[in-house]
Amino acid sequence: MRKISLIMALTVLVTLLSCGDNGDNDKNQRLSIVGKEVSYSTDSLTMKGYLSYNEFNIGKVPGVLVVHEWWGHNDYARLRADMLAEMGYVALAVDMYGDGKQAQHPDEAGKFAMAALKNLDDGKARFEAAMNELKSHPRVDPDKIAAIGYCFGGSVVLEMAILGEDLDGIASFHGGLKTKTALENPGQFKGSILICMGGDDQFITEEQVTELRASLDKTGSDYKFVSYPGAKHSFTNPHADDYAKKFDLPVGYNKEADEKSWAELKVFLKKIFQ
Repeated sequence: MRKISLIMALTVLVTLLSCGDNGDNDKNQRLSIVGKEVSYSTDSLTMKGYLSYNEFNIGKVPGVLVVHEWWGHNDYARLRADMLAEMGYVALAVDMYGDGKQAQHPDEAGKFAMAALKNLDDGKARFEAAMNELKSHPRVDPDKIAAIGYCFGGSVVLEMAILGEDLDGIASFHGGLKTKTALENPGQFKGSILICMGGDDQFITEEQVTELRASLDKTGSDYKFVSYPGAKHSFTNPHADDYAKKFDLPVGYNKEADEKSWAELKVFLKKIFQ
């Protein structure tokens, strides 16, 4: 009888362990994420980024750069880095402005963004400094690197791709499409491109989409456009509605588009890193 009871007890224990709910698994996954601030630099500028990874990863894994919105390197960019770490990647939320600067007003944000990309060589140097920092991390496979960006960051990663950066792929979320390089001197990007945009984004015109498509077609680029009906600019950022009210901006969060675009990214990264 005691032997039977012991067997039953072990059976119940194994069943409970094997049938743990996804909530517990997700919680354990979050607890295993390590996030820390990192500093890196170009010849003239020190930048303050944020590195995130799963401490239980075994071996080297792909790395993903996260380029912030025009507000600067903030908690939102870090959140996306943590989400990528939960997926098993090592992610670096980059700092394109230097010294971790953050804008408090759209006018200030515009000035920061313009200064960062006014000189493409300078912007490229800032991006490459972040990429080299990520590649040098002992947990990262330096031959498997991608970049994603939001708003200003979406413009940055698209520009860097067309400039010919050594990336497996880039994903732009509600980023600007009118890049100087794409329209005037399109390069040959060997990686894949994912562009997720809002169907009601007032900062993007049909003409810009048509021009960029034509440029990418000309070079035989592997790209995909995804448009989300009803979604405005900054549709992935939960704080977008606050910005809209405070600064009277045509932006807004769209939960459905946010979740669908992130699901699109998961498929995209899995494909380019396979």
